[in-house]
Amino acid sequence: MLLLAHGSRDPRHAATVEALAAAVRALAPGLAVSTAYLDHCAPRIAQVAPRLTDAIAVPLLLNRAFHAKHDIPAALRAAGSAIPVADVLGPSPLLLDALDRRLAETGLDVADPAVRARTGVVLAAAGSSDPAANATTRAVAAEWRRTRGWAAVTTAHASAAPPTVEGALAALRATPAVRATAVAPYLLAPGLLPDRIATAATAHGADHLAPVLGAAPELARLVLSRHAAAALARPTRTSRTA
Repeated sequence: MLLLAHGSRDPRHAATVEALAAAVRALAPGLAVSTAYLDHCAPRIAQVAPRLTDAIAVPLLLNRAFHAKHDIPAALRAAGSAIPVADVLGPSPLLLDALDRRLAETGLDVADPAVRARTGVVLAAAGSSDPAANATTRAVAAEWRRTRGWAAVTTAHASAAPPTVEGALAALRATPAVRATAVAPYLLAPGLLPDRIATAATAHGADHLAPVLGAAPELARLVLSRHAAAALARPTRTSRTA
């Protein structure tokens, strides 16, 4: 398996990706797991992909936006690699489980239906210039509310498109059922955009601010699920050693 991450100048980003890779290895000790990055971090895709001829690449991306549609395929082509690429991580019920986990870490009693019924949540994503990607995030928010019983779940973006975290919090507070607010970053690793979300959530008085998804156990299981689905689509070239 080759995990493909965006990369960041923030060292916490690569540390989180490597922690997730370690969590995947712990769940599948017979599977060799490598990592590579589109930008900023080493190793780059061109340094790793050409030697993993029987690997399956799993993008560490939550939405099928520009990086998934264009950047990763272009980087693999430039590296001369024809390895298959699994689907992006989102949407998935496992991501909702991970979001619940991170909110619980803030002290919010997510297991209590009464608490959920009075809590409004901002699902704060990076944001994209691709309307379809933002629509997918809104669908995730709607599913999270429907299946978990939150008073409301709305989206916010750290870049590229409205609404902002400030605007999303204001919308929640205007919802009659909402008595408390929480901000849940829909992002995999720390960096500039998660910090922007955290700053806005604190400045505008969110009652709870979750950490990024990071190396949550649910993420490790989801990575393996995407890898397995891609392997089934190419049964004659499945490899557990690349």
